Amino acid sequence: MITTVTQVWRARRASYRPAGEPFDPRAYEVAPIAQDAAARSFVVANHYSGTYPAARRRFGLYERGGALVGVVVFSVSVRAEVFAPMPREAWDACAELGRLVLLDTVQSNAESWFVRRCLDALRAEGFAGVVSFSDPFRRRALDGTVVHAGHIGGVYQALGARYVGRARPGAMLLLPDGRSLSPRAVAKIRAGHRGREYAAAQLVAAGAPPLDGDPGAWVDTALEQVTRRVRHPGNLKYVWPFGRATAKAVGEGLPYVKLCDVGLCAGARMHRPTCARAA
Repeated sequence: MITTVTQVWRARRASYRPAGEPFDPRAYEVAPIAQDAAARSFVVANHYSGTYPAARRRFGLYERGGALVGVVVFSVSVRAEVFAPMPREAWDACAELGRLVLLDTVQSNAESWFVRRCLDALRAEGFAGVVSFSDPFRRRALDGTVVHAGHIGGVYQALGARYVGRARPGAMLLLPDGRSLSPRAVAKIRAGHRGREYAAAQLVAAGAPPLDGDPGAWVDTALEQVTRRVRHPGNLKYVWPFGRATAKAVGEGLPYVKLCDVGLCAGARMHRPTCARAA
């Protein structure tokens, strides 16, 4: 067992369920979600980031004949190089597991069952592989509330993903509620590109004045007023290669990261043992 509890979500707030509790797959079904609207609404309402990526494919976990209780989004990566070490010629046929979030009513073993069926569907469709990242860095709101407890990708390890190393460390901008503001969002504001209104609205909601005048000067002032800059150690990267040639290019992968490797074990000073359920 990788952890003693799993972190679950509702309305961006975490609670915990015991790892390894019984899960009855007969009570659930997995189906593609054809359009972004339903998936976006669910993810934005419940995922700790409050954001939704550019989706290639969307899948829902449903109670039999009933409600949507989980969503997986396979997204378009910002940089194609993310799909290395899969072969360059395969990158256009790859996707990133951009969001995984289940409600707190679903048993802890559901994640791997759900994701496995989504991966099988992508493989059958002709995708060359999937890459995913786990974020081990704990984040808090200014009031001390933990909005992301940090995780090592326990679900990915359980599904046999190949760990290929750590992404490059870098700076992160945190809003007062603990959510991160991406460099891409800042760049959109600064350049006046499409999507700048949504990005600027996050800063305004955090206490910045309305966007006015030169966007570059405005965003510099807004960032200074309402964000915190912290050092992120880099996410953990996992790959599912589909097909013999892709698997050969990826190789066997590295040994899996353990909780104590990233300060999440019981003996660590800053973290408690957990495996975050929303990815």
